[in-house]
Amino acid sequence: MKKILLRFRTVDKYNFKEIKDGLKIVETRAATIRYKDIQKGDILAIVCGSQRLIKEIKRVRHFKTIESMLKAIPLKKIMPSVKSVSDARKIYYGYPGYKEKIKKFGLVALELK
Repeated sequence: MKKILLRFRTVDKYNFKEIKDGLKIVETRAATIRYKDIQKGDILAIVCGSQRLIKEIKRVRHFKTIESMLKAIPLKKIMPSVKSVSDARKIYYGYPGYKEKIKKFGLVALELK
């Protein structure tokens, strides 16, 4: 079991709040070297500004594309306030360098307990 620090930018604090409130139960990241080895049972220390949460990982899944991930996991579990796949894609591609990272590494979906 590892403990992994996961930071949210302050501009993305709504993501942190959705996890805290139990609405967002799957956190996703580009499956870069930093995230690709995360396993079930690992602990996430999720930080946003001065706020902090601890969550255990219940399940880890890897996907090549946003579309394949959203076929397997309902959008509401990943982005509770987003209405469509095209809106989700815009959000992912809005993060710095994410379009290239997803193309190169795919995505890792971390289901939280």
